[in-house]
Amino acid sequence: HMSQLALCRGLALALGRMNVDCALDSETRPRMAEFTVKSTIISRYAFTTVSCTMVNSGSEAKEGTFEMQIPAAAFISNFTMIIGDRIYQGEVTAKEKRTSNQDKERDNKHSGPIGRRENGVETFKASGTIPRKTQAIFTLHYEELLQRRLGKYEYTVSIRPQQLVGRLRVEVNILENSGIISLEVLPLQNSKQRGIKKVIDDISLPPSTVIGQTKTLAKVTFSPSVVQQTQIARNGILGDFIVRYDVNRELSVGDVQILNGYFVHYFAPQDLPPLPKNVVFVLDSSASMVGAKLRQTKDALFTILKDLRPEDHFNIIGFSDRIKVWQQDHMVPVTPNNIRDAKKCILNISPTGGTNINEAVQTSAKLLNNYIAQNDIDARSVSLIILLTDGRPTVGETQSYKILSNTKEAIREKFCLFTIGIGNDVDYKLLERMSLENCGMMRRIQEEEDAAAPLKGLYDEIGTPLLSDIRVDYPKDSVEQVTQNLFPNYFNGSEIVIAGKLIEHNSGKLHVEVTASNANKYILLKTDVAIDAPSKNDIRGSPGMEDGKEAQNYAERAWSYLTIKELLTSWLKSDDSEEREHLMDKAKSLALTYNFITPFTSLKMKELKADRPKEDHASPSTEGTGERVQSLQGHKAPPGTNNHKQRIKISRTSADGDPHFVIDFPSSKLAVCFNIDGQPGDILRLVSDHNESGVTVNGQLIGAPAPPNGHKKQRTYFSTITILSNKPARSYVEITPTKVILDDGERLILPCDRSATVGSRGLEVSIFANSNVTVAIQGTISFVILIHQYKNPAPYQRNHLGFYISNSKGLSPQSHGLLGQFLYHEVKLIQAPLGGSPQLVSQNSTEQPNPRPVNMLKVKGRLVPVMWKQRKIYNGAQEVDCWFAKNNADKLIDGDYKDYLAAHPFDTGTSFGVGMSRMAVCEL
Repeated sequence: HMSQLALCRGLALALGRMNVDCALDSETRPRMAEFTVKSTIISRYAFTTVSCTMVNSGSEAKEGTFEMQIPAAAFISNFTMIIGDRIYQGEVTAKEKRTSNQDKERDNKHSGPIGRRENGVETFKASGTIPRKTQAIFTLHYEELLQRRLGKYEYTVSIRPQQLVGRLRVEVNILENSGIISLEVLPLQNSKQRGIKKVIDDISLPPSTVIGQTKTLAKVTFSPSVVQQTQIARNGILGDFIVRYDVNRELSVGDVQILNGYFVHYFAPQDLPPLPKNVVFVLDSSASMVGAKLRQTKDALFTILKDLRPEDHFNIIGFSDRIKVWQQDHMVPVTPNNIRDAKKCILNISPTGGTNINEAVQTSAKLLNNYIAQNDIDARSVSLIILLTDGRPTVGETQSYKILSNTKEAIREKFCLFTIGIGNDVDYKLLERMSLENCGMMRRIQEEEDAAAPLKGLYDEIGTPLLSDIRVDYPKDSVEQVTQNLFPNYFNGSEIVIAGKLIEHNSGKLHVEVTASNANKYILLKTDVAIDAPSKNDIRGSPGMEDGKEAQNYAERAWSYLTIKELLTSWLKSDDSEEREHLMDKAKSLALTYNFITPFTSLKMKELKADRPKEDHASPSTEGTGERVQSLQGHKAPPGTNNHKQRIKISRTSADGDPHFVIDFPSSKLAVCFNIDGQPGDILRLVSDHNESGVTVNGQLIGAPAPPNGHKKQRTYFSTITILSNKPARSYVEITPTKVILDDGERLILPCDRSATVGSRGLEVSIFANSNVTVAIQGTISFVILIHQYKNPAPYQRNHLGFYISNSKGLSPQSHGLLGQFLYHEVKLIQAPLGGSPQLVSQNSTEQPNPRPVNMLKVKGRLVPVMWKQRKIYNGAQEVDCWFAKNNADKLIDGDYKDYLAAHPFDTGTSFGVGMSRMAVCEL
């Protein structure tokens, strides 16, 4: 049988590609009795097993061929054939090293549909001779990391058995601890376009599809009968069965999964304001674009122009053997007139001449470089080039290596290049390297495919940049072999994935920090993830996943997958033969360890001896990975921790609790305290310095019943602290026990249960999870807001805030408010014996004075009777000795406490007294 057994004559060299091609005689083929696909997706990582049973019921031997389309990004990890009583097991072996001449020959060849292309699939074929009255079982295993695009993960199974099948079943099990949302099954797709599909009019489920879902688990089955298969396609080519879903997420450090000494970190924030973008559209207008290709490209551009935002800038370049720039030497803002003129420019593009790719890229890069250099803009922006061509370079510089070198030199990592190739005459190898080396992506469009949808689809993916300069750090003594952790951009709807190994002598927690920029803000997110806690996505005991033993090391598989993809990307980009050799050896070693088919490994079939137990091979180990790393476009960050340290230095000047106020007078070596018995809903002005430093702090009260047997009818606490800053530009921070809102013209919401730091034009907000929030203004003013939360609150307790002034140097002597009015004043303690004259008490006295005399404070020329008290601050962590002024701080504060009531949380009224609360709302 081994002489009759034919398995592919080789694996395609392109990344992730496996193509085993054998002849098939359709008239003599055996009957397919069963075709089953079982998939387990755990934390976006998909293990797929395809099993096909063929029966030869004839009187002579027949050739049976198994054929399966798999995602180009997936890694095949195993293949088994059982023909009669003989078992053939696939074995992953290392490929022989090729000579440099073979490498050059490969580089100069037309690369064809390479395995890394986003919209691609690869075909696996294997055949064997099936004796008469015998059956054969083909089992294929492959794995992939699902890539998030346009806010969805998409899992696709090709169902093309090429004949009607007696038992056909597809089962997809999904486990996502974060919670599964927007789960959908698309109608069967048979178009050649892959990836994100066009809008589909028919929204009905494929017949026999059943969806079961809980918060974290989903099970989707598709098992059409022969009659239902006939209604779909009599030739057995049913198409792609597609499941799409997303998971719950929030603006935080992301989801970190830890299992068996490995971690996978998924980062995909949302609800961030978009960054402005500068985009140059570079369009091939050579003669070969004539007809449908150019017409479709123009249609897509018209749609894209409508989607540009007012803060964006753009330009259009047409290239053939000449370069035509729409707006010479400058980027154009998005205005109705400019959009109208741009459409006219696009309409007037006519196909003629050759293809000067090099000059087109150089011209677009010069445009962006000049714009970046000449415009010192506070708000950060993201610059992009989108290049579309249907041909190879025929004019100007035509050598690929020189075009690549020139492109890299022109761009210098300042912006990203995205490439789109149409049809069969394109040098996809060149376009892929151009995009890979310049933090972009490449898309391939089939010759007969509508060009509009892929072009618009690519723009949709990159049209909303949310973050730039993203860096993810872990303590260097806690992790090793971490995949890429520096990323130039994060686009809305995508996801950044990082994986690594844990070092054994860790502290039991993994510290994670993410730093990034958003418009004019920088963001620092921090958290600690427990290492010894049970895996959140442990599939043991999960309904429907009891047999998924192979998936229980998904974190390690994801790490190996990402690492190999990263090595393959570096290998593809490198021109240094020694470096290529090193990268190849590392990728090959890892692929052999994890049983992956890569460009450096191949699959050989080996017959198992009869005395070996069948069960060892009937269910071969499902270990592999698949998903391109191209979209990640990151780099390794140099080791080291982030410079943004938490700045917690709290003074005793505060308003906390019921609310209890404390004023610290360090030079007098004493403290003064008082209470304010306000009403629920009152907004108290704590600091008012709007005219000078531009800072105002308001605190809103919430009510609660008083404890039994107390002297008060009710308690009041601060439920919201609002800090307004008017310099250099207007912004505010609104803090509650659960969230922080930062708004400087763009609104950003952060949860209080995750550590984070956000900086914006002289304003920095740092959250220490479930503990406190520090707000620093211009480096000379800082406030600390303590978060008081109760797990099981009594009836008189409410989650509330405490307000502490940490640094008041930047506040002016004219500052006012319940706390602000004392910042530049001193106080003296005077004892007035009964019937005697007042006497100044020594400032160095720390003992409680004789209680018989009347104790008075001299503040702003006023004498205020006070009594000795001890007050707890810092959430009860410390006690402060203070002189207490009764009756809502009567005579201690200017005026009456009602003079400190603000009209609303954003009231920055500057006059004291009655007029103070009359704030012009138009300032908001």
